[in-house]
Order: sequence, then C-alpha cells, then structure tokens
Amino acid sequence: MKGIAGIIPVSMIDFEGKIACVIFFSGCNFRCSYCHNPELIDGKETGEVKEEDVFSYLESKKKWLDGVSITGGEPLLNKDIIEFISKIKKIGLLVKLDTNGTSPDLVKKLIDEKLIDYIAMDIKAGEEDYERITGVKVDISKIKKTIRVIMNSGIKYEFRTTLVPGLIGVEDIKKAGKLIEGAKLWYIQNFNNEKNLDRKLSKIEPYLMPEMEKMKIEAEKYAEEARIR
Repeated sequence: MKGIAGIIPVSMIDFEGKIACVIFFSGCNFRCSYCHNPELIDGKETGEVKEEDVFSYLESKKKWLDGVSITGGEPLLNKDIIEFISKIKKIGLLVKLDTNGTSPDLVKKLIDEKLIDYIAMDIKAGEEDYERITGVKVDISKIKKTIRVIMNSGIKYEFRTTLVPGLIGVEDIKKAGKLIEGAKLWYIQNFNNEKNLDRKLSKIEPYLMPEMEKMKIEAEKYAEEARIR
C-alpha cells in the first residue's frame, strides 16, 4: 500500500483516553497556509513506510495498544484506506480517523461498516471563507454533508478549528459555529508557528491564553462543549 508516510509507535495524546499508534498518510487536497505537516501535502519529501512493517508492529503490540489514529495529510484520499482500516479492526484495535470532511460518502461507509470508533473533523472556517483558508476550490456541500453524517453517526466525534492571528479569529469562530451548531464537542486549537506551509507565519505569535479563552466562550454558544487544545 502506497501513501503511508510515517508512524508514531505510541502516543497518549492523539486518541483521547487511549494508548495509540499514529499512522500518517501523505497527500492532501487542501493548501492551508498554517498546515503543520506541509511535507505530507504531496508526499515528495516523505519516505514510504511499508504496510507489512506497520501490521507487523501492530500485531506485536496489540496487547499494549488500545487503538490506531489515522491522520495525514488527508487519509481518505488513499484508494485502499477501507481495506487498510479493515485489517486494523481484524487485529482487534480501535480506530480514530482525522479528516478534512471532503469525502462524506466514504465517511458514511466507514461508519456504517463499523470500521471507525472515533472521528475528528477539521472545521476550517465559516462557509463563505473556506476557500480563503484552504487555498483551493471547495465544494462546501460536501463539507456540510460530512458534518451531518458525523453528528448523526452515534459514534464519538470532535470538530476542531485552528486559530491563527490575522487569519482566523473570534469572528471566524462565530461563522464556523453556524456550520456545526448543536455539536457535542468542539476543540479550538492554537497554531504552531514553528513549521507551516507558508513560512511567513513563523513571524506571527500564536494567541495568548486570555484570547483563546474568549474564543472558547464564543464556541460554547454553538457546541455542547468547547475545549482549548
């Protein structure tokens, strides 16, 4: 299987409440300037990890691992992702999926076939600003459909929005909140200025905690629970 770009053998933070292995897939259909994994966007700078090595590791550690967090890039761009996740489930591990929400039918299929146990979707901005933030043409109807699929899924989920001074702030929280109104959990997270697709962002200081707290209060107007990450 092509596209496996990297692996973190053990993580305590990527799959909430679980001991997880994190698997990164290369390739993404967005070009967000603040992306903190820019080397994964086209995969050119990332060495391939062999699928057999991944499953050999998972088999050897399945007694100590709770699950696997699948992230990217955008992992759902990989044509073999269903087969890959199915193999993980057969080992007996839980699966968390990170997605940007551009593949609603695939998300629904994974949920319907009980192949994922937790899903995290990025909410980039309000409807009218999605293309400004992602740097590409966006079919917003697909984003909305994925949101509905997730919120009606019955599995654990979170939405998350990255905040960047001068790019995404409190007004954007208000706009983004309208897309996920009634959601159970919404994380707002500060961007990391150490590594981004747009290197100019290294000169921008992330929000201070008092500013993050204000935006958390705004996010709480739309979601049952909002947290800062």
